[in-house]
Amino acid sequence: MSSTPPRPAQPAAFEEAPARRIGVVGAGQLARMMLGPAIELGLDLEVLATAPDESAAAVAATVRLGRHDDEQAVRGLADGVDALTFDHEHVPTAILEGIAGEGLAAVRPGPGALVHAQDKLVMRERLTALGHPCPRWWRIGSLAALEQALAEAGGRLVVKTPRGGYDAHGVRIVEAAEEAADWLGTHGELLAEELVPFTRELSAQVARRPGGEASAYPVVQSLQKDGVCYEVVAPAPGLDDAAQERIQALALAIAEDLGVTGMLAVELFETADGRVLVNELAMRPHNTGHWSMDGAVTGQFEQHLRAVADLPLGATAPLAPVAVMVNLLGGSAEDLAPGTAAALAEEPRLKVHLYGKSVRPGRKIGHVTLLGDDAEDLLARAHRAERLIIDGPDAGAAPTAPTPEGDPR
Repeated sequence: MSSTPPRPAQPAAFEEAPARRIGVVGAGQLARMMLGPAIELGLDLEVLATAPDESAAAVAATVRLGRHDDEQAVRGLADGVDALTFDHEHVPTAILEGIAGEGLAAVRPGPGALVHAQDKLVMRERLTALGHPCPRWWRIGSLAALEQALAEAGGRLVVKTPRGGYDAHGVRIVEAAEEAADWLGTHGELLAEELVPFTRELSAQVARRPGGEASAYPVVQSLQKDGVCYEVVAPAPGLDDAAQERIQALALAIAEDLGVTGMLAVELFETADGRVLVNELAMRPHNTGHWSMDGAVTGQFEQHLRAVADLPLGATAPLAPVAVMVNLLGGSAEDLAPGTAAALAEEPRLKVHLYGKSVRPGRKIGHVTLLGDDAEDLLARAHRAERLIIDGPDAGAAPTAPTPEGDPR
């Protein structure tokens, strides 16, 4: 299987010196998992955290306290680094435009690209104009407009808030316009989309440097649980080389068209006839790429930092025929150490990544990965480890994994 389609021409030399000091807005688990690769690459990483006990702030060498929507705090971070990147997409666009416009720091991805991951209406409008495949969608500014869209769509729609949604927050399936009246009052405009009759969800991740060098990872299959990514299989089972390359080429084209710097995750719906439709974009490391930390030559966190620092990108080839990732969502065990020890003893090939977060039911507190030859066997073993870690050493067998039902967006 080809892991990467033909890439754009490689730049012969840096346009300017690589960035050595990287600022990360946000101190969640994504920022935390950038720390190891930053150390290995000799990069200085500073995180902007809202509290000293956040996932990355608890272990980072350099932490600045402040909110992502506080212009003074974000500008203070930018003033001390060469390049600014993100743990999440929620920084107000105007703040980033000011920093980029004044040359305070290189903003990567830049505000003109990042807005497509921040604002779903902007994203839909731009991707549609570029000719990239999207679900049928409507811009909703009134209850009357939503009523009309519902009539055109057959009586049911997915409604999304343009900004601020994640992990199924800011998403509703509605059958009557009044069901979104409160959101209209708050947000003014909403995105409405058709309910896509998809057979599964896929994710295509690519990385791109400022000068245009880009590379793609194998397309993966993801499964959601209560709107949260639960498991990933890499590469996506049953996806032949031609389909892999076609979807990778789509993700690379989106990265180029939008001018992305860093990692880009293109979340997709696959339909029964093999078509794919773009669901969401994320311009940072992404949950569907966690498998690559242990399953690819270059993990997504190292790759993101390479791109942001304007260093040559690493190889994306997988290290085994199959890699699986299972998220650890908070269970009954408050102390994860006993279950982790039991899981590691039972499964010596298991890789465990804990995020240093307090346990709440359903909260992402870590993930596990396994590499091998058989996806079904690997998933069963990974879910067994999951139950041991989140429910303790006396946990029973793993429950049956969820299956797609309708449209979970």
